[in-house]
Amino acid sequence: MAYDVIVIGSGPGGYVCAIKCAQLGLKTAIVEKRATLGGTCLNIGCIPSKAMLHASEMFHEAETSLEKLGVKVGKPKLDIKAMLAHKDATVKSNVDGVAFLMKKNKVDWLTGTGKVLGEGKVSVTGEDGKEQEIEAKNVVIATGSDVAGIPGVDVDFDEKVIVSSTGALELSKVPGRLVVVGGGVIGLELGSVWKRLGAEVTVVEYLDKVLGPMDGDVSKQFQRLLEKQGIKFNLGAKVTGVKKSGKGAEVTFEPVKGGDAETISADFVLVSTGRKPYTDSLGLEDAGVKLDDRGRVDINDHWQTSVSGIYALGDVVKGPMLAHKAEDEGMAVAEIIAGQHGHVNFDVIPSVVYTDPEVASVGKTEEELKAAGIEYTVGKFPFSANGRARAMLAPDGFIKILADKKTDRVLGVHMLGRGVGEMIHEAAVLMEFGGSSEDLARPCHAHPTMSEAVREAALAAAFGKPIHM
Repeated sequence: MAYDVIVIGSGPGGYVCAIKCAQLGLKTAIVEKRATLGGTCLNIGCIPSKAMLHASEMFHEAETSLEKLGVKVGKPKLDIKAMLAHKDATVKSNVDGVAFLMKKNKVDWLTGTGKVLGEGKVSVTGEDGKEQEIEAKNVVIATGSDVAGIPGVDVDFDEKVIVSSTGALELSKVPGRLVVVGGGVIGLELGSVWKRLGAEVTVVEYLDKVLGPMDGDVSKQFQRLLEKQGIKFNLGAKVTGVKKSGKGAEVTFEPVKGGDAETISADFVLVSTGRKPYTDSLGLEDAGVKLDDRGRVDINDHWQTSVSGIYALGDVVKGPMLAHKAEDEGMAVAEIIAGQHGHVNFDVIPSVVYTDPEVASVGKTEEELKAAGIEYTVGKFPFSANGRARAMLAPDGFIKILADKKTDRVLGVHMLGRGVGEMIHEAAVLMEFGGSSEDLARPCHAHPTMSEAVREAALAAAFGKPIHM
């Protein structure tokens, strides 16, 4: 059978690309080796982790905050099986939804492992070992990423004691002690889940700050808030060993700057040191598809690979490994294949950490602006001065806006606080159209809302002073 487009991989980038291709009138098929669509994100990543984050936050709120609001319910009891069932039901609802969208848009779903045979040709091998060869005018590689492990350290992931994010979402009991290797988004999100449910959590991070590339001001305050919640940190620490020990495991690390090694024990170890592009078993080398020096599929500015008619997007190519970045690329690639002008503005891609409080960021950090020699103004406003935040017992965090000193164009916005993952998009829309901090400060914001803090920070950036401070 011949197609206009075959998409290999059904994660957010792949399935969005397939839907958009079909909507543009292209005969499209999608290849997925899992029994369900949605890739890592919907099956074992973004979606199940958010279900667990929300459930654990509700448990913690019932345990610590409801009585302050005059709601007396007694000490909450954790039913971990029911919580995991909620997670699984959430996943099923989402993957079933993607399957429905395939059917609705007349996208053929081919179950099996996809392999690129060359220009215009793909093979699909099913679980029974049977292989079928398919022709297409265009092929899109959207195979996502896999667990990276720890560079230079052999880690035996059994997903029961030494776990990746996948295993961390399946623990059948609350750990007494959990060690998280990696202080990035995944480690802090999942670490916070199990901390709220009663685990003693220690984070071991190679860098001297959490959240790596995030704005330093946000990173410092965020770490303080997590420490206040009881999470312990060992920063500037290089992990040299992770191994099982008795019924649990041990993590050995040493100071990056030099010093004595230390070993800590845990019931479970979560290794969350990032992800690597998934290019195995795709036959890319034989097909002539080049990879870059970091193992990603090499593409030009139009997502085209070194082979005509073969495109790549999402985690398997350059850029931030974010589901929404992949989705935008999926739509852009579909438009390009259809003869239109697909585009993604990589300077305005939000990033969110779904802890409580949340972290949200878009654009440049202060560190990046300083390194580039760009003069800027800072507008900052704390949630402790926001009426709605006080009413919700959510006074922690702040809004921070960075604007060009000469033009007032907003260059970066960084948020820390309750629900800021929903608030960041006001800044993203503004920045997409090249708006200034004054543009953000002028529109009327409903009172009382948490979003008023965004306006106050914009007033501080544009005019030097907020109103309510």
